[in-house]
Amino acid sequence: MSQPVPPSSGNPFAGGDAAPYAPTPPAAPVRDNVAIGIVVAVVAALVGAGAYGALSGAIEREIGYAAIGVGFLIGFAAAKAGGRNPALPVVSALLALPAVYLGQLIGGAVVVAKLTDAAFLDVFIDRFDLLTDAWSKSADGMTYVFLAIGAVAAFGGAKKANG
Repeated sequence: MSQPVPPSSGNPFAGGDAAPYAPTPPAAPVRDNVAIGIVVAVVAALVGAGAYGALSGAIEREIGYAAIGVGFLIGFAAAKAGGRNPALPVVSALLALPAVYLGQLIGGAVVVAKLTDAAFLDVFIDRFDLLTDAWSKSADGMTYVFLAIGAVAAFGGAKKANG
């Protein structure tokens, strides 16, 4: 039997003709700034609450599952900006509760503004007491479950961002 290529003598990669390995990339910088993480979490909470409220007001329905998205956004953003600090998941979970609540109030204010042809800010600022009273009277068990789910999603989002 003959070979189409003559046999080589030893390891073909051991010679000087082989290209050297590329250098390893530098390590990623360590992010561990709690203050930046908290600031980003607060901004994400306000943005998430606004988006949640605008969406639920636009369709005139409360979307409880959107609380998961709001919570996850808060936790993920905080951990990406602040790093692996163990306080960030807890802070994110605590910020998710008022963010989901605020989103529900914004949604209610949008609906009332549409029904009464009033300006949103007039309803939200001037009638804030009526909004909170209406929220507390209409809140049922699922409302509180979704508040809790938002907090759990925030905690999980922070863990996922660095996991």
